[in-house]
Amino acid sequence: MGGRIHHKRGLAISKPMHCGTRGGGNLIYLTLTGWGVVMIQSLGGAAALLFASEIDGPVVGIRRHTLIERARHTVAIFPGDVLYAVKCNAHPAILEALYEGGVRHFDTASIAEIRLVRRTLPEAQCHFMHPVKSRAAIAEAYFDHGVRRFVLDHPTELDKILDVCGGGEDLELFVRLAVPGEGAVLSLTGKFGAGMDEAAVLLRRARAVARATGITFHVGSQSLQPQAFVQAIRMAAEVAQRAGGIDHLDVGGGFPARYLGNEPAFETFVEAIVSAVAETGLDCALQCEPGRYLVADGASVFARVEMRRGNALFINDGVYGNLAEMKWVGPQFPVRRWSRGEAPEQGGHAFDLFGPTCDSIDSMPGPHWLPADIAEGDWIEVGMMGAYSNSLATDFNGMGATRTIHLACNAWYNEPAPANESERRIAAAA
Repeated sequence: MGGRIHHKRGLAISKPMHCGTRGGGNLIYLTLTGWGVVMIQSLGGAAALLFASEIDGPVVGIRRHTLIERARHTVAIFPGDVLYAVKCNAHPAILEALYEGGVRHFDTASIAEIRLVRRTLPEAQCHFMHPVKSRAAIAEAYFDHGVRRFVLDHPTELDKILDVCGGGEDLELFVRLAVPGEGAVLSLTGKFGAGMDEAAVLLRRARAVARATGITFHVGSQSLQPQAFVQAIRMAAEVAQRAGGIDHLDVGGGFPARYLGNEPAFETFVEAIVSAVAETGLDCALQCEPGRYLVADGASVFARVEMRRGNALFINDGVYGNLAEMKWVGPQFPVRRWSRGEAPEQGGHAFDLFGPTCDSIDSMPGPHWLPADIAEGDWIEVGMMGAYSNSLATDFNGMGATRTIHLACNAWYNEPAPANESERRIAAAA
């Protein structure tokens, strides 16, 4: 258990060091993991850290216990294999927490992700789910890492996989089917997926050589309509019938994180999926690829206010850093203010946020609801930031340095809303 800070490789200290700070202590381990300093931090320690003079960049706080609980819940409910989509957040601490929660299969979309999972979790199973791969990546995955499940959506990719792997008798080949993306906040249509006729042809070819075959699809990121899965499963069932059957159905990802709290629950999607499979008569194993749903509420991003200009807040993190989703998904994320010597608090004043780079694209339009008296030096905690946050961060404009910590506290955005102002302040201070 521990967050990784990417510096000071090779240092090793056998016992923990307690660093005295106001508001709580930091428990720091220096390790030989190759990731550097491993830090475990209490919520009080986080408050002290934010206002320490040496902290000049954003901070990512991982709630490991939340990730473990979410993984256990997901694995228990879904009637098949749960694959974590590594691209959503590849931090080793995230992978380790999900594994502890019962996730044993990983949707890897690059050879670098396969290497990372193999290095971090040697017993985990990797599945190469990118429909277009280089020959070198296929070869390394197959011969060096034991990967046997590959996705494709075109005849030339099938030829490539069979050529590199020397036939295909031990392969599990999945054809990605193009499906509509209605109801998704971020549509994923257009880049990948074979039409129904081509998918049937590909499956027939794959069935002739492979150990097992399957169909996979993706209804879009942050899907809000369980019916989208029903429609896609009906399409997959028709393709499977044309092709002579399938061994596996991968219903992809897209299960929504509960940013606003009114998104359909995971259980609602599972019920729709199970019902659609039964309706269509598909007789095959199921798998899914949640990313966002598994990790979104497992982390927060802390960004400091550098300047206030009316209702505009200029902060030290942004679109090119850990907050890209605040622009592309929109102002759906819970936020609260940390001020020196005060309990964290939410607010009712609308703000627009601007990131630290010298680029006007680096903006996150509101309304982001924060206290009206927020000022320079205060910190903003953006909750529900476990998905597509640090995984999308860049070093653009030389502003890519981020510290990672562990938060032992429960996330305030997962708690029931307090009934009144007095209860809210008590909850914020807890």
